[in-house]
Amino acid sequence: FHGSMNGEHLNAPALTLAPTPSGNGYWILAADGGIFSFGNATFHGSTGGIRLNQPVVGMAATRTGGGYWLVASDGGVFAFGDARFFGSMGGVRLNQPVVGMAPTSTGNGYWLVAADGGVFAFGDAQFFGSGGSMQLPAPAVAVGPHPSGGGYWVALADGRVMPFNVPDLGSSPWLDRGDPVVGIAVTRTGNGYLLARRSGTVHAMGDAVA
Repeated sequence: FHGSMNGEHLNAPALTLAPTPSGNGYWILAADGGIFSFGNATFHGSTGGIRLNQPVVGMAATRTGGGYWLVASDGGVFAFGDARFFGSMGGVRLNQPVVGMAPTSTGNGYWLVAADGGVFAFGDAQFFGSGGSMQLPAPAVAVGPHPSGGGYWVALADGRVMPFNVPDLGSSPWLDRGDPVVGIAVTRTGNGYLLARRSGTVHAMGDAVA
């Protein structure tokens, strides 16, 4: 534990947390794009004082920890520190809003995922398919790339996981509709992943351990 914003006044709700590569710090992201740094996480800028067309919904750190990307629900991407801008969906008409992003292992690209399961690849990120043309049983909430960059999993709010050019390692069916899955974290081996629910419950698949 390196600190938090508990008890502090925030202009917008906190959305997510991104760790530094060493695990000795983290950034907390708020919906207005405000960034709060703890431990060995360094502040490289934010969109907290910028008028945004749509709210920020996710972030990802670079492999060095010297920068990060923020993504808004309209697909706009903002790069800070040593994070490079490789493109965005800003200005493009989307069927559903973007809900998250994930960088490639090289740091030279990233994937965006929309609520309808649509996946958008930039830089050296490769496109392996998406759920954008399917009738999904629940909204997509996150994309988890394989460490090799050769595929990815798209997690749905009901706990199902859609594999694209990667093995089907299982799902965590909806146990409580008021407790949706909100994120996915792939193991370093690429043979498992963790699914996190809104309540903080974590489900492990493959070689992941909760």
